Amino acid sequence: MCEFLARTRPGSVPRRNVLTGLAGGAAMTAAGVMYPTEAGTAQVPDTAREFGPVPHDGRRTRLVLLGTSGGPPYWPGGTREGIASALVVGDRYYLIDAGHGVVQQLRKARLGPNFDTVFDGPLDVLAGVFLTHLHSDHTVDLPNILTEGLYNGLQHADRFPIWGPGNRGQLPPVFGDREAPDPVGGDTPTPGTRQMVDLLVRAYATDINDRMFDNAKPHPRQLWEARDVPVPPQYTADPNGDPCPEMEPFTFYEDDRVRVSATLVNHAPVFPALAYRFDTDDGSVVFSGDTGKNPNLVALARDADVLVHEVIDKTWVASLYPEPRDPDEESMYNHLLKAHTLVEDVGKVAQEANAKTLVLSHIVPGNGKDTQFQRAADGFDGRLVIGHDLDVIGVGPRHPST
Repeated sequence: MCEFLARTRPGSVPRRNVLTGLAGGAAMTAAGVMYPTEAGTAQVPDTAREFGPVPHDGRRTRLVLLGTSGGPPYWPGGTREGIASALVVGDRYYLIDAGHGVVQQLRKARLGPNFDTVFDGPLDVLAGVFLTHLHSDHTVDLPNILTEGLYNGLQHADRFPIWGPGNRGQLPPVFGDREAPDPVGGDTPTPGTRQMVDLLVRAYATDINDRMFDNAKPHPRQLWEARDVPVPPQYTADPNGDPCPEMEPFTFYEDDRVRVSATLVNHAPVFPALAYRFDTDDGSVVFSGDTGKNPNLVALARDADVLVHEVIDKTWVASLYPEPRDPDEESMYNHLLKAHTLVEDVGKVAQEANAKTLVLSHIVPGNGKDTQFQRAADGFDGRLVIGHDLDVIGVGPRHPST
């Protein structure tokens, strides 16, 4: 039976308790979640209490959930920011997706030595950006990082890569029985990551040039390099055919702290949609991106220490399209369910991959209750964490000197 980690979140009261089952050291030898406790304990510095998670829990490698909301809606009554995670390895971190609010969340997560310093942090120790796909809810605050980031530590960062899907190559098919709309983008209607970042720099040229000429800020080429993840071409030839041809994971990036692999996942009609695996000296963390069930993700997540997986509640989708549904409503209903992973299926995915810890993020609906997602434990023998913004999940052994 899966160990489900419950929590109490009364209103706006800060979280102060370690999750049930994680208070003892033995329970945290593989992966754990830490929260601020009462002032004066040895576990958490008093300065951490009002910011959410502790800076670290003795783990050199740790996952920080910056934003856990799924989809573009700003959910009524919701408290989750847009989808984004940080994988911290030592004194640097890697950003996976850049949903709304990401820079402020990085500050609240107390990442880097200058998280509370005007101008100098928290982007000063950003080591890379990895976009799972190019839907706006995953990229909307990338322009914030690249522009206002110059006043939030970016100017001090080592030159880092921005990785993401390449150009789709052709427009998606029209959904439903209607005429094709007039596409935007001229001769580049489906730009990939490299082209998108170049277009963003052009769009913000007035601001960027002002900052360079008047404020002596560095040129963008000194700060980052945008790159398309090199999916083997035999799997990208038909973007409107099989959106997720079965394939083996491939490694495309490595530095002194992480080795990053990717695979195609099923978020049709989005293409390419990617999942990422980060292997470190302390363990492995996999990010599903947005996807329905597929064997590629299982292969990528095999024996992972932590699998961060999207999830959607079928009952919420049914409330959007209640029965009886006309043909168009039935198509949209099935479309949403196939492009995402249901609560009752996500634990089975983690079980098949033999992942140790399953962390739910990109949660739909983003204003849902934890009780809506507890069924993700069904069929999973590992640890389940229903993710909330600023949760911290340690990976691997404790390193007292970190």
